[in-house]
Amino acid sequence: MFKLGFKAWLEEDGRFVLSEGRADLLRAIKEHGSLKAAAAALGISYRHAWGMLRKMRLALGRPPVKSVRGGRARGLTELTAEGEQILQAYEAELRRLGRSGGPWLTVDAVIEKEGKILLVKRRNPPFEGMHALPGGFVEAGETVEEAVVREIREETGLKTTISGLLGVYSDPGRDPRGHTVSVVFEMKAKSGSPRGGDDAAEAAFFPIDSLPPLAFDHDRVVRDHLKKRMMPK
Repeated sequence: MFKLGFKAWLEEDGRFVLSEGRADLLRAIKEHGSLKAAAAALGISYRHAWGMLRKMRLALGRPPVKSVRGGRARGLTELTAEGEQILQAYEAELRRLGRSGGPWLTVDAVIEKEGKILLVKRRNPPFEGMHALPGGFVEAGETVEEAVVREIREETGLKTTISGLLGVYSDPGRDPRGHTVSVVFEMKAKSGSPRGGDDAAEAAFFPIDSLPPLAFDHDRVVRDHLKKRMMPK
């Protein structure tokens, strides 16, 4: 059986910055907090790992990692804001490439608490800087129920449970990246305080009567939720 393979890399102004090997190194540094430990986990020498970081710094014009010299974290290595940015950009482009063709399956969540609805501020295009309901793409091997719980945890830090299915939204024009079909759940927060993470720059509860403009078709989703809430049981 034949299978198509490809190699993807990230460029900035025509300069090679990141491919899977360098991305693996940045991920390992995030996980282990040490260049030495990251190199050992990947089975490469410390010298080779340092050389990879040096080439990234030369391509970017700024360092992708930094050493923490003081306090309890002394001696640790962590990603700089630039390192985080290029790793996120690379992973986002890989996901986009893997989803090419569509339609793509996504999940979103309506979480209401004390007259407020949980929203995230989008970190990346499309609708960068706008607010939206938390959610994202379903990964291979996941159920939609598993995906929505994972996405909420990654984007907001909240642990949640599903209380019901609100609906399926499939308008081909709902997402400028292409045709997405979203399964939207009504959910309840079990624990945690909202905080931005992954693709979300911020996460917070907003009063229902003063929501900011929402990305995608999420204003329609919220209206459907409120209509359902008013229906007699």
